[in-house]
This record gives sequence, C-alpha cells and structure tokens, in this order.
Amino acid sequence: MTDPNNKPRTVICVGDIHGYLTKLLNLWSNLRSQIDPDSFNTSTVIFLGDYCDRGPDTRKVMDFLITLPKRYPNQKHVFLSGNHDFAFGGFVGALAGEFEAKETWQEYADNEEREGWYKGEGYEKMHLQGRRWGGSIKAKFNAAKGIDYKGSIYDAAPTFESYGVSHGSSELMKAVPEDHKKFLADMAWVHEEDDVCIETQEGVKHCKLIAVHAGLERGKNVREQLEFLKARDARVPKVTDLSGRKDVWDIPKELTETILVSGHHGKLHIEGLRLIIDEGGGLEGNPVAAIVLPSMKIVRDTDNFS
Repeated sequence: MTDPNNKPRTVICVGDIHGYLTKLLNLWSNLRSQIDPDSFNTSTVIFLGDYCDRGPDTRKVMDFLITLPKRYPNQKHVFLSGNHDFAFGGFVGALAGEFEAKETWQEYADNEEREGWYKGEGYEKMHLQGRRWGGSIKAKFNAAKGIDYKGSIYDAAPTFESYGVSHGSSELMKAVPEDHKKFLADMAWVHEEDDVCIETQEGVKHCKLIAVHAGLERGKNVREQLEFLKARDARVPKVTDLSGRKDVWDIPKELTETILVSGHHGKLHIEGLRLIIDEGGGLEGNPVAAIVLPSMKIVRDTDNFS
C-alpha cells in the first residue's frame, strides 16, 4: 500500500514499555519530531507488548495507549500482547476465550510453593499465569536480572500499586477499569502486515512483516504457530511465542523475505530481517526504543534532538 507519490508507508515498532509513562511520552515526542508529519500521522504503529509491571505507571501507560486511536485517527495502531500483559489479563479475568483454569496449573504444580502462586479470592478460575503474576515469590533477589523481585515473579507489585491497591490483592479486579480490561482482552498475539519496505544493503526490499512479542518457535511449523496465535487459545499453560527465550530468538528457516520483529528479550538485536527491539527490559536506567521502517532508524526516549 504505497501512496501516489510512491513514498513507502512508515511502520514504527515500539519495544517493551513496562509501566514507564515518562519514557513512553518522551519516545512518542521524539518519534513525532524525527518523522515528517505526513508520514507520522499516517504511519502504522506496532506496540510489541509488555505495557505493565516493573515501572510505576502501568495505569497511566494503559490510558495513553487506549486514547491513541482517537488522537491520531489516521494512524493504524496494533497492540500486541506480551507475556506480562497476558498474565495481567489472566489475573483480572480479561483473557479471550474459554479455558479450564486447573488444567493450566497441572504441568507446573511443582513450582507453586517457590513462586508463591496467588491463592486469594477467585483463584479457582484463574489462569496459571494470572496466579503467578499476582503471587508472592519466596526469593527476594532475581539473580538472572541482578535486581530484587517486585512482589511476584513478574514484578507485578508496581502494577497493583498504580491502581491504588496493594500487591496480590483481589481488589485489583474491581480497581481496573472496564476499558483497561477490554484493552487487555483485545490485544493481538501476532500481527502480520504485507508489503512493508525496509532499507537493506542491497537497496529497498518489499517484505512481509510478522510481529510477535517474543518470536516464533524453532522447529515448529510456522503456519500452525500463526494460526494458534490468531486463535488466542488460552487453554495452554504458557504461550511460548510470547514468553520463550532461546527457542524463539532466531527467524525460522522457512520464512523468506519476511521481517520478524519482537520485543521481550531485554536487548536490541538486528540481524538481517530479525529485529528484536527491547533495549529497556523494564529496567529503570535503560531506554525504551522503537525502530522506524523503512529507514531502520532507532529512536529512543533518551535521544535529545533539540
């Protein structure tokens, strides 16, 4: 879909925000100042997921994202679910589709005590990830990240607090407004875009683009994975394409001329058409980044363009 002046459409992919409103506002203002107004106002903006947890302002981040379509009616907005958003939705009863809660717990029951799964009001109908999200982890220190846990294995305490309730409180289900629950329930698990232009060493390429929070699983049929992600079937205990690590890092061999873009991994990694845009990792001192196509320009909240 190129316009008559043959200028390729701008596609902006925004990495994990993790409850940092100030970073999000600074990034948005930098994107606006770095992209010409016509292109910015008609761009496709793909948010790669993980809007909640770790940072202090989840509630305000959600408010900002929910109002974007009204404020920028000529942009197209895609809100992908991250593993954190899936778990938040699981806690407040905002997952799409039907699932048998207890069946999602069985495989991981051995971890219940260590991870301190939520056992308060309403837990019987709660998805495994919701229980892990609202639980209280026994360990205080997250050795993998080198920082203390914030309440649960998902660092969800700041999210509870942003809605004015204490971590692990069932009151959150009432405190989260309906439009936030709808936003969680409506999030896509995958997004596909045709004819996205990207500048490469061999010149401008026209590619298909697939955006998914963590990636596509190695050694599994891509078409079947995409169908599963589009169906948003929450009967599984975890969605690897939203939460995996090494097993979703690479671009599957069967994908040709396809850009695969993700956040999740706490790194900025660009290798051919595999784009991983998550410099922040939800850590306070790190930036939130976005990539702008076709130019492949990286824009951060910390950039000072003035």
